[in-house]
Amino acid sequence: MTSHLGKEGRVAAVLPVHNPRALLRAHGFLPVEVWGPPGHAITSGDVHLQVYTCSVVRHALAFISDGGLLGRADCVVVPHACDSLQGLGSVLLDFTKPDLPVLPYYLPRGQRASDRRFLAAELRALAGRLAEISGETASDEDLHAACDREEEADAVLAKLLSRRAALEIDNRHFYELARSREYLPAEAFIKQAETVLAAAGKDPGAPDLPVLLSGLMPEPMSILDALDAAGATVVADDLACLGRRLYQPSQAKDPYLRMAEGLLSGAPDSTRGVSIEARAEHLIRLAKDRGARGLIFFLVKFCEPEQFYLPQLQKRFKGENLRSMMVEVHIGETLPDQVITRLEAFLETLT
Repeated sequence: MTSHLGKEGRVAAVLPVHNPRALLRAHGFLPVEVWGPPGHAITSGDVHLQVYTCSVVRHALAFISDGGLLGRADCVVVPHACDSLQGLGSVLLDFTKPDLPVLPYYLPRGQRASDRRFLAAELRALAGRLAEISGETASDEDLHAACDREEEADAVLAKLLSRRAALEIDNRHFYELARSREYLPAEAFIKQAETVLAAAGKDPGAPDLPVLLSGLMPEPMSILDALDAAGATVVADDLACLGRRLYQPSQAKDPYLRMAEGLLSGAPDSTRGVSIEARAEHLIRLAKDRGARGLIFFLVKFCEPEQFYLPQLQKRFKGENLRSMMVEVHIGETLPDQVITRLEAFLETLT
């Protein structure tokens, strides 16, 4: 296909969470993220996975095994965001063996210099596999140019999230815009987001029911419709698909180290094994800075990284007089009525 890449383009399907976008773009691949997808039946995936595996991984395995990527992607990239995703990489490589290359890579769980060097080496190895598939080798100049584009897009996404209250769109349309970062080229996302930002109000005042939304992703997206119907506005985001991927620019001269530093610079994230204290401090500060009255944790069932943190996080929030609630769902199901009722009851306590 001829695409925003400016030359004959290839597509890389990328699983959650931390997407090496610059590396992929520099090698001529458009990264398109696969968070499930929610609408695909999971029967074929369940042949290889336990029923208590998170539904993101179960849906992804079924989608890939059923040929959902054939003719649509040239490779699938599997970051090690958790044990379930690491297991998915092993299943794809050793058992189901789809008819396209599977490229796993490991993100370290620390912020030390050795962690950055390790990730840079992982990205170099990944670059070698991408060059084998594409027949092209990305120069340092190509890599730095790709980093520049992605850093600009990250800055625009950060501005979009910070100005959420000034945008005259509902939660559903806001997240459809923000999540287009998952599949649009950086330059197309920048253009689309800046158009919306240009129309933002100057002094909108505080929303009636400002909340913080955390978890992996807002799926099913009817959670956003439920928030709209209740008059709540998501003013602060800590979702793994958005707020935890506001990477900071790096000045490293080595492009692989630059990409590594960027990927490790996001907000404290359960999938990167940060301390409970770091997660708590970040969420409390984010909620207070954005004026959120309550925190909603919208979790995928059996997501161990998220569930491990939650009890102690909620204990900290009580000490800060911050109300919170937790909801667990399978990403492919319709949002249950009892969840909507619980959400409405929680929001009433914030008024």
